[in-house]
Amino acid sequence: MQQDFLTILIFMLFGGAFVLLNMVVIGRLLRSKTDYTEQKSTTYECGEPTFGSAFVRFDIRFYVLALVFVIFDVEVLFLFPWAVVLKDMGMLALVEATVFVLVLAVGLAYVWRKGDIDWIPLHGHQSRGARLTASDAPPAREPAAAGAAATAGAEG
Repeated sequence: MQQDFLTILIFMLFGGAFVLLNMVVIGRLLRSKTDYTEQKSTTYECGEPTFGSAFVRFDIRFYVLALVFVIFDVEVLFLFPWAVVLKDMGMLALVEATVFVLVLAVGLAYVWRKGDIDWIPLHGHQSRGARLTASDAPPAREPAAAGAAATAGAEG
């Protein structure tokens, strides 16, 4: 029993030494020996100075579409081992795979019907396939400078 714990301890020590060796010793050998200046520590963004916040809100549709893709992609990977041994397993394996693909198809139909894979979401007042008309468009705003000049001229 103690032999097993000793083996685990040796591997943990070896793993810790490996990490320290890579992070500290090899890092010191490879990194630059020059001092960092203010200009050297600025970020490089294709030669353009950065502006604004790095925290940009992404639309949830990117995330949902990526999840749907990963789920269906991984599920289809389960069919490859099944296809290799299909002859050996017989008719029951074919029926099980058919049920599996039908469950995937129902899941895809549900996600599609819910509108999660539509890139432009439908609003409650629009029917599927309808296009926006001029009356559906939001009213055009006047530029702030033109609006301020018009009100200043009306006052004088």
